[in-house]
Amino acid sequence: MARDYAKEYREYHAKPEQRKRRACRNKSNTIMKPKTGQDVHHKDGNPCNMSRSNMQNISKSKNRSMK
Repeated sequence: MARDYAKEYREYHAKPEQRKRRACRNKSNTIMKPKTGQDVHHKDGNPCNMSRSNMQNISKSKNRSMK
């Protein structure tokens, strides 16, 4: 079965809360400037907490395997 990307966007990604969280994640990537193959990890799980002590660059595989 094919995914309905338009429906996913309408029902999840277009919500104001998710748009704000995405903007925060983009800003944290700009601040930390991760190397190729890395993600910015937020230690407290809150992408809008921009303190440097809360963020660190780690590998994509490690970051995306966390809950």
